[in-house]
Amino acid sequence: MSVLRIIISAVPISASTVLAPVEKRAVVSGPWSLAQQGTTGVSGMQLAIVSENTAIIYDKVEHNSLNVNGHVAWAVEVNLDTKTVRALNPLSNSWCATGSFLGNGNLVNSGGNPVVITGQNGLQGIRMFTPCSDGICDVFEDPSHIHLTSNRWYPSSVRLEDGSIMIFGGSVGGGYINSAGINNPTYEYFPSKNVNGFNGVRIPSQFLRDTLNGNHFPIMAYLPDGRIFVAANRAAMILDWKTNTETRLPGIPNGVRITSPFSAGATLLPLTPENGYTPEIMICGGSTVSDSVSPSTLSSQTPASAQCSRLVLTTAGIAAGWKVESMPQARVMPELVLLPDGRVFIVNGAQTGVAGYGNVANRVGQSNADNPAFTPVVYDPAAPAGSRFSSSGIPTTNIARIYHSTASLTPNGTIMLAGSNPNDDVSTTKYPTEYRMDFYSPPYLSRPRPTYTGLPATVNYAQVFTLAVTLPSTATDVSVSLMDLGFATHGVHMDQRMVKLVSVLSPDKRTLTVTGPPTPALYPPGTGVPLCRYGRRRAELWA
Repeated sequence: MSVLRIIISAVPISASTVLAPVEKRAVVSGPWSLAQQGTTGVSGMQLAIVSENTAIIYDKVEHNSLNVNGHVAWAVEVNLDTKTVRALNPLSNSWCATGSFLGNGNLVNSGGNPVVITGQNGLQGIRMFTPCSDGICDVFEDPSHIHLTSNRWYPSSVRLEDGSIMIFGGSVGGGYINSAGINNPTYEYFPSKNVNGFNGVRIPSQFLRDTLNGNHFPIMAYLPDGRIFVAANRAAMILDWKTNTETRLPGIPNGVRITSPFSAGATLLPLTPENGYTPEIMICGGSTVSDSVSPSTLSSQTPASAQCSRLVLTTAGIAAGWKVESMPQARVMPELVLLPDGRVFIVNGAQTGVAGYGNVANRVGQSNADNPAFTPVVYDPAAPAGSRFSSSGIPTTNIARIYHSTASLTPNGTIMLAGSNPNDDVSTTKYPTEYRMDFYSPPYLSRPRPTYTGLPATVNYAQVFTLAVTLPSTATDVSVSLMDLGFATHGVHMDQRMVKLVSVLSPDKRTLTVTGPPTPALYPPGTGVPLCRYGRRRAELWA
């Protein structure tokens, strides 16, 4: 029941022959299901799907019961089929690092924290993981030769159209919130390169100075014109990385702060030929509390924001400004996960407080937040305004997933939830260190599944290829989309995107002709999960 995973213009990996169906808009009706299956051994602070049936989780170095090479483990590979884990052995502390895939499919985890308990200083860490099928691959580090140009704690990252990664912002040291004394108002590339005269060195960003203090883990999205959307605190901009030019956008509406410790969730909405591959960003949640007062004056009971804001990133869309809606429930630290049908699954987070632990006056245990948001909500961007949010049929979890929790779509169409640990170390007090995994199954997983053969292991830009398909008898109007499942941490989903491809179904419904993404800016080279949508009468399903 896995979906194919391919790499565009990069190293091939294996493929399967089954695709998962889903519908559009109000979509496949029926109940969702929720299963708690397996434990992670380390808490799921950072999560990325690395193959058809495996994921990688990074934690901070803490007293996890799982061990590797004679010391505590802080990273694992999760087998999504068996729900078992294999301990990995990074050298440095990955606490509060970022992650993105290179164009060759290798995952790069960068930045981190100084030494805690064991291991090495991770502030300049570069941890590389090449997915494998033999169960022996591990995290590779060579700190003496491969490292960042400076310390980065709470940075973000984005994959570029040349397959490299930009690592953006963060602090040179840890703390509840960023400040002028620890700010790292720069960005850099991995692998390093010469861009506009900056050859392998840090590049300054005025935006990262202007958005102090609450600008940890900026929100970033690569745009089809080759520029980068960036949002932090209450501000947003478009960065032309080729010229190091920043163009400011309208600020986040109503004074809502949207980056850590006031974390919102965000995603680029699906890019399709029908919408001209027009980029539109959506940001949900956050907080309106001050970023310049002592956290001891803040409360774990202060309501979070319920605001969802959308901005079309064209000249006309920017001039029209942000369009504001309200979630049914306020959330700080939510996750926004793109579903195969183009809707957005909003999950995790708290209804009150802020991110972090050990800072506000009336903490719950050590947590700065309280009142977990236990019930997910689905957002349909194509539905009429006022009817886009729904929790109908979605079970409520009994696991609080607040600070240091994660979520991701998996290749078989389920949504995986992991982590939560608003504590300095492993703790059993409210809210405890969480190792259990949740898997949400949307109604589309109960539908018949078409099969196909002929998918190439690699696909080049604008390459035309054909699939031999076997479809349900009622299927019509088949189309294909490509998804980047990204890297999730602290509510930020680096590189998450969905791009619909041009495709044509033969009259006998046995052959599907598909054209790869037209440009690397639309879908930067790297891994992808292809999804085939088919229509049935007036309902649309995904296969």
